[in-house]
Amino acid sequence: MSESAELTDLYSAVEETARVMGVACSRTKVWPVLTAYQHVMAQAVISFRAQTGPRGTGDLDCRWTMLPKDLDPYAVALADGLAAKTDHPVGTLAEQIHRQFPVNGYGFDFGVAGGFKKTWSFFDAAAPHSVAALGDLPSMPRSVSENLGFFTRHGLADLVNTVGIDYAKRTVNLYFARPSAEAFAPEGIQSLLRDAGLPEASEQLLRFSEQAFGVYTTMSWDTPKVERVTYAARTVDPLGLPVDIDPSLARLVNEAPYDTTGRQFVYGVSATPKGEFHKIQSYYQWHDRVVSMLEPVDA
Repeated sequence: MSESAELTDLYSAVEETARVMGVACSRTKVWPVLTAYQHVMAQAVISFRAQTGPRGTGDLDCRWTMLPKDLDPYAVALADGLAAKTDHPVGTLAEQIHRQFPVNGYGFDFGVAGGFKKTWSFFDAAAPHSVAALGDLPSMPRSVSENLGFFTRHGLADLVNTVGIDYAKRTVNLYFARPSAEAFAPEGIQSLLRDAGLPEASEQLLRFSEQAFGVYTTMSWDTPKVERVTYAARTVDPLGLPVDIDPSLARLVNEAPYDTTGRQFVYGVSATPKGEFHKIQSYYQWHDRVVSMLEPVDA
């Protein structure tokens, strides 16, 4: 199959998935993104992602990961006019990360309505980096270095294996490589959320976290606080998780216009000041090499 045929098939999947999710799909937003990255499409892991809460309203994200280490997706977005240059530190953070730290691969998100949104820089899973070192970058939000004590108290300070940069919302995600089992125990979760000034975890979140493989925090330039803490689990049966799945997320499971047989889903629960929100990631194009990245901590 030619690249153009693959691209046409993917666009059709984007359009139909958006219809299933009740989201307006903008071809003028989607097609330029697909063509900008079509040269790495064959090796990309591609998924669709939806979430509840105000951040999930009106859009459906498409995520490409496992991109080669010689491709900077933000540089491509700027060169192709998918993202606008900005004087905000968010615009220089990725370049500083890539200059200071060895990066094993990249990823990006775009919304079917909102266009290019976010990038991911993946470090070597066996050699994570420290919050302190990342916090020293000039463009990193000061909230990262100011919360070093928080990350240290909860055993996360030296475990950063991925950085996500959201250009639309101007936030940064720090992902932590295989925290200890205590981090997913009820006492550990409640202690971490309390320390972050977030509401106490629900019973659903505590049960769900028993299956989690990862935790990540969301920080920004606008507040010194940890804005959100998210726990994520890999599953082949998201409807069997011990959570009440929103009907909109269930549609992505039950009505996806592509074959999900034998593939994984990633389900997340975010603790925020306004309550808990849920998100789900459904894989359109899967590679087996992803599995080792998504194992629970006791595997």
